[in-house]
Amino acid sequence: MLERILGSRRVRQMQRAFKHGKITFLCLFLTLLVLRGTIGAGKFGTPEQDFKEIRDHLYYSSRKRSEPHRVLEEAQITETDSNSNSYVSFDPMKLIADDDEEDEKRDPNVAFSLGPKINDWDDQRRKWLEDNPGFTNFIGVEDKNKPRVLLVTGSSPKPCENPVGDHYLLKSIKNKIDYCRLHGIEIFYNFALLDAEMAGFWAKLPLIRKLLLSHPEVEFLWWMDSDAMFTDMAFELPWERYKEVNLVMHGWNEMVYDQKNWIGLNTGVFF
Repeated sequence: MLERILGSRRVRQMQRAFKHGKITFLCLFLTLLVLRGTIGAGKFGTPEQDFKEIRDHLYYSSRKRSEPHRVLEEAQITETDSNSNSYVSFDPMKLIADDDEEDEKRDPNVAFSLGPKINDWDDQRRKWLEDNPGFTNFIGVEDKNKPRVLLVTGSSPKPCENPVGDHYLLKSIKNKIDYCRLHGIEIFYNFALLDAEMAGFWAKLPLIRKLLLSHPEVEFLWWMDSDAMFTDMAFELPWERYKEVNLVMHGWNEMVYDQKNWIGLNTGVFF
């Protein structure tokens, strides 16, 4: 009857539009199901709450696309937290530097020293090991000649400027802990600045000196920068090769020996 009134061509167009409308409605229904599963069904599962959550989610997503991408979200600091002794506002220099701001700066022409000079350290250490048999410098069940190794690393106590840096610091320390657990190596992670004048890349020197004096049972002290990681967890250093060596460090022969340039030394990993 519709064909008689509207014509066959008009009826076919209406049928086609009706079919398209059904497909569009089906797609809209599936989209709402996906959004409900992704965002949530609202506090009470009401359509009004769902619509509000979908709108807030789309608004938040549009803002995130316009901002730089970050793996981790920064912690929001409230006004009450800013006045307290929070971790974010912590300044390690307050613990190390002198409180007296009127002290004169050290004369740069005077030679700097990490501490008092130590003589006959090998004899002192040998006597200490004899007096303390419970702290052996060689360990191992199958291999009695495996040296006791202390892996030392560290980072600044303040958070990184970008949260991604804290994320990779966490991955880096986990990588070192896993390696030490597999190979029976002790690990020490440092946050402290032991000498206010030895900051930055030089902060490792007073730390290493302190640990060597505090742990004479350690045969090798292994330093690794916070951005250095193990790529082969099964690899173990040939410790027997270095039993007569006091310092092992990577470097470039041409710069170190030919040009006499200390920049040719890589202090990121050494023992």
